[in-house]
Amino acid sequence: MSVERIGLVGLGNMGKPMARHLIANGFELQVFDLDRALARDFSAEIGATSAESLQELGRASDIVITMLPTGRVVRDVVTGENGLVAGLDSGDVVIDMSSSEPSGSRALARELAKIGIDFVDAPVSGGVPGAVDATLTIMVGAKDQALFDRVRPVLSALGKKIIPTGDVGTGHAMKALNNFIAGSNFAAASEALILGARFGLDRATMLDIINTSTGRNFASEKLLGQQVLTEKYSSGFTLGLLSKDVGIAAALSKELEAGLPTVAQTNAWWQAALEGANGADDHTTAYRYWSECAANGRKS
Repeated sequence: MSVERIGLVGLGNMGKPMARHLIANGFELQVFDLDRALARDFSAEIGATSAESLQELGRASDIVITMLPTGRVVRDVVTGENGLVAGLDSGDVVIDMSSSEPSGSRALARELAKIGIDFVDAPVSGGVPGAVDATLTIMVGAKDQALFDRVRPVLSALGKKIIPTGDVGTGHAMKALNNFIAGSNFAAASEALILGARFGLDRATMLDIINTSTGRNFASEKLLGQQVLTEKYSSGFTLGLLSKDVGIAAALSKELEAGLPTVAQTNAWWQAALEGANGADDHTTAYRYWSECAANGRKS
């Protein structure tokens, strides 16, 4: 069986290490980025080729991976003027590894199916370190087992755990729900430190106790001590991206008429932090905004 020809759209902090792993695993790879010079230089460095247009990338690929900021950008890249569909053939596959809206992914999959192109949503958890080490957890929504089996070798080059989540869109739903939990944990742990400090507790002592008690979570173990107390604020995941993912989870609750309060409140926290800061800043900087709100007696 011939090796699939892979296209990759997006050479950011995640896309670059992913491209390296695809080459290291023997895939024929062509890349595209809006920064054409970056794409040309990087492809020459790793032994890939660089496409000058999305249509060209589509023609040269059996499977195209998108790693882009939003689902709207993904749709523009795939179906927009001179987008991927202008070059893709029936039987080709688009794998969206971005954090996109699950309902939007299902709509895009239906649109592509009409011209014989399959769509898979495969968002990731693990951030830039996971992309660099190829230890990402990848949540895969696909229409059937055959399609999952086809894309699994490609995804296995990029991650450690490749987990089927069900039909198209379920991967993106799972990613948003996971990040909602992460966002609520960070917000709750931050508020605990802010309240404790105002009462006179030492924050480092608080974290030491929390992390050996039932309140421990990823934020308390990996973020607050290493990023907030040190004032590094460099976890590698931006405020804008986490706010977007929490917003997707909140929108899903509304769409399904679930009316769940915690996801709505978590979304409100993060949207307020986003409005009070810079979306390009690290998401851990939300702590500073919430702390300032508490110091000034205003709601966050």
